Amino acid sequence: MQYPSAWLQGVSLGESIACELRLQIINEKIKQGEVLSENRIAADFGTSRSPVREALKSLSSEGLIRLERMGAVVVGLNLKDVKELYDVRYLIESFAQKRLAGRNNESLIKQLEQIIDKMKLSVKYNDFVEFAYQDFSFHEAIVTEASHTRILHLWNSIRQIVMTVILITTEKGFDNGEERMNWVAEKHCSVVEALRTGNIETIDKVVQEYFADSGQTLIRSLP
Repeated sequence: MQYPSAWLQGVSLGESIACELRLQIINEKIKQGEVLSENRIAADFGTSRSPVREALKSLSSEGLIRLERMGAVVVGLNLKDVKELYDVRYLIESFAQKRLAGRNNESLIKQLEQIIDKMKLSVKYNDFVEFAYQDFSFHEAIVTEASHTRILHLWNSIRQIVMTVILITTEKGFDNGEERMNWVAEKHCSVVEALRTGNIETIDKVVQEYFADSGQTLIRSLP
């Protein structure tokens, strides 16, 4: 699997390199304990060492590598890391959804329903990359709509690793067939309906159920 080129539009060369390396590390194409050489990466990507340093700095801040004098050592993403990442996602998204309680969310709801339709269409055309992108966009739209600067800053600190994990797990999910992926798309409808009620208790209950199920699915899907 390669990182989708369409997802790299508008990002710096350094972040583009980080995206490729991030995917290989989480997908275990680059193994835990391997040493990453700036010179080797620069040669592989046909670039100078400056964007490579930018990429390694991003991966280090996410805990995927450890910067040492000898080079960057791959730490990887173990089961505990995945669970903790999902804990952070739950904290961010549950806060965002509950913050939307009592508001007029019709514009957001319409946007989310359109995203779900695109997810179902991508299942029909067996396009796991598009499904993953729409899945991520669904959650990001809710976080953005909450209009909370610090929460958005926290989200941005994990958005790339979240996007990569969703891409990997979606590809594996598509192996389970069309019915399963249509069920995943439909599951997002419960979030929309909870937001439509505007009731904070209903929203809280639905988001807990959503993440409890999705977390187990994610853990089973990772290498």
